[in-house]
Amino acid sequence: MTSVLVYGAYGHTGRFVVAELRARGFEPILSGRDAARLPGGRPASVDDPASLDRALAGVAAVINTAGPFAETATPVIEAAQRAGVPYVDVAAELEANLDTFARFADADTVVVPAMAFYGGLGDLLATAAMGDWTGADEIHVAYGLSGWHPTAGTLAAGRVSRTRRGGKRIRFADGRLEHHDDALPKLSWPFPEPLGAQPVLGEFTMADVVTIPSHLKVPSVTTYMTSVAAEGLSAAQKRAGSPETFVVDVVVRSDGEVRRMAARGQDIYAVTAPLAVEAVERILTGRTRTKGVASAGELFDAPDFLRALAPHVTLG
Repeated sequence: MTSVLVYGAYGHTGRFVVAELRARGFEPILSGRDAARLPGGRPASVDDPASLDRALAGVAAVINTAGPFAETATPVIEAAQRAGVPYVDVAAELEANLDTFARFADADTVVVPAMAFYGGLGDLLATAAMGDWTGADEIHVAYGLSGWHPTAGTLAAGRVSRTRRGGKRIRFADGRLEHHDDALPKLSWPFPEPLGAQPVLGEFTMADVVTIPSHLKVPSVTTYMTSVAAEGLSAAQKRAGSPETFVVDVVVRSDGEVRRMAARGQDIYAVTAPLAVEAVERILTGRTRTKGVASAGELFDAPDFLRALAPHVTLG
C-alpha cells in the first residue's frame, strides 16, 4: 500500500484529506506539530529538520495541510526535497504561495502549492476555459459562496498574511501584484443559474492571482467574493450547521471573445481533499506535464482533472 504523509493531519482540512486517502486505497501517515493529537502517528516540528526527516521516511509523497503556511511550507518542502518525494499543500496564503514559487523554482521533485479550493480549483477552471488560447487579456474568478464559516487555521493564516502586507490588500494588474489600501468595490456578479446575480466584493484577492499568472499569459486576474461570505469571514464565525454551497465562475476574455467555465459543489474545506489527493495520485502515476514547482493548471491536464473530481464537483 502506498503511504502518503499528511502534515497537519488532525486539523479540519487534514481530517478530510486523511479520509480521502483511505477511500482511494492509500495509507495515510499522520503527522503534525502536536504529538498529543497524533497517537500512533509521526509528530514532527518545522523547527526540527531531523524530526521532519523521520516523519517522511519511507513515504511516497507529502500533503501539507498545516497553516499558517508561511511557517510550515518551506521547512516541509525542504524535507520533501531531502527525501526525494513530491510535495502538495493546500495553502491559500498569497505570500506563502509566492515564497514557494520563488524559493523552489529549481526543485528536484514536484512541488504544488495551493492545491485546494482557493488557488487550485480556479486555476484548473481558468486553464480549461483558455483551451487553445495562448494568452488572454483578463481572467475573472468569482466565488459564489452561500456563506463562509472559517476554521481556526484559516483565521490564523489570514492574520499572518495581513501582517506581512502591512494591512493592505493585493491586486494583480498590468502583469504585477500591487498593494492598495482603498476600499473593495461593491459590485454585482451574474453567476450561472440557479444562483443568478449576487452582490460581491470586487478585488477580494485570493491565491488565484498567484497560481494563474504563474503559467498563463494574462496581465490581469481579478477575484470576487459574495458579500454574504465575506461578511462571514470578517465576523470570524465558528463553523456550525450545514456546510456552504459554492459556485466558482471563471470568465476569460481575449480580443473581444469570452470563454466561461463554472464548478458547483458543497463545503470548500471538504472539496479540498479530492483536489489534493487527485494531485498526488496523478503525480505518483506519472500524469504530469512538467517538473519542479508548478500550479495545478500547469502541471495537469486541466479538463481531465476537473472531470475526475466528480461527484465532489459539478461542472458547467
